[in-house]
Amino acid sequence: MGVADRGRGQGTLPGHLAAGCSQAPTVEKLFVHFAAEVSTIGTLHGSFEAAERLLAGIMPRDKVSQIMDEIRGPAGRTMWDKLGNVNEQVLATYLKNEYPQTVAVVLQKIKPEHAARVITSLPEDFAMEVVMRMLRMESVQKDILDKVENTLRVEFMSNLARTSRKDSHETIADIFNYLDRQTEDRFLGSLEERNRDSAEKIRALMFTFEDLARLDPGGVQTLLRNVEKDKLGLALKGASDKLKDLFFTNMSERAAKILREDMDAMGPVRLRDVDEAQQLMVSAAKTLAESGDIVLADNKGEDELVY
Repeated sequence: MGVADRGRGQGTLPGHLAAGCSQAPTVEKLFVHFAAEVSTIGTLHGSFEAAERLLAGIMPRDKVSQIMDEIRGPAGRTMWDKLGNVNEQVLATYLKNEYPQTVAVVLQKIKPEHAARVITSLPEDFAMEVVMRMLRMESVQKDILDKVENTLRVEFMSNLARTSRKDSHETIADIFNYLDRQTEDRFLGSLEERNRDSAEKIRALMFTFEDLARLDPGGVQTLLRNVEKDKLGLALKGASDKLKDLFFTNMSERAAKILREDMDAMGPVRLRDVDEAQQLMVSAAKTLAESGDIVLADNKGEDELVY
C-alpha cells in the first residue's frame, strides 16, 4: 500500500501532504529509495565512532552506551578485553619476542588473573625483567598506549584469527561429548573400523561423566552447588561406585542420606534419562572450568593433583 492509499484510507493526509496528493508519489519514492539503500550494505559508509556521534545527538548517554556495547559484541569491547579471551600460552609465546616494556604495558591492561597465567608462561628471566618494568612504570602516555594497541590488533589478533584453527580430532571430540552413550558408541565403533588411530585420539580427548572422578574435593562441592538435585540423583543412578562415593563424601551426612533415599525411590530409570542427566553435569563442569571455578584434569594426567 502506498502513502497516498494509506492517506485515502484514513480520510486525510498529515501535515503539508493534506494540500494534495501530488506530493505523495515523491514521498513514497523517497521511502522506497531509502529502504533500498539501507538494505544494500555496499552503499552504506561510516564507522563505529560516526555511529556513536550520531546516536549521541538524539539519545541519552546511557542509552547510547548500551547500544554501542551491543554493537561491539561479547567477544570483547576493547582490544584488552579481547586479549582476555586469548589462551595464556599463545599470548606468552607472542609477548616473549617483544620488548619487556611493551609486555609490561600489556600485563597492566589485562585482568590480574590472566596476567598471572601469562607471566608464569614466560621465560623466568624475561618475566622478572617485565615485573621490574611494571614496578618502575608510571602512567603510560596515550599515544604509546595507542601504538601498542594498534600493534596487537594488526600483528597479533589478525594472525591469531588465521592460525587458531582447532585440531580436527578436538573438534570431533567436542561434538561426540554431546552425543548420548549409544550414539557415541556407535560412531566410535564405526570409526575404529575405518581409522583406529583417529578413534583412539578422539576417545582420549573426550571428557566423559566418569572423568568427574578426577575432580578435587573443592571442585566436586562447587559442581554440587550448580546442579539440580533431581538431575544429580538421576545421573548417579548410572555412575560407578567410585564416582558415587566421591559425591556422597563431599556432601553433608544428612544431604547424602536424603539423596540415597531419593535415588532408591526412583526405582528403575531409562538409560536415555540417565545419559541426559550425566551430560548436563558434564556441561555444567565445563562451564565452571571455563570460568575458572573448577579445574578439569585432562586425560593425559598432566593436571592431576599430587598430595
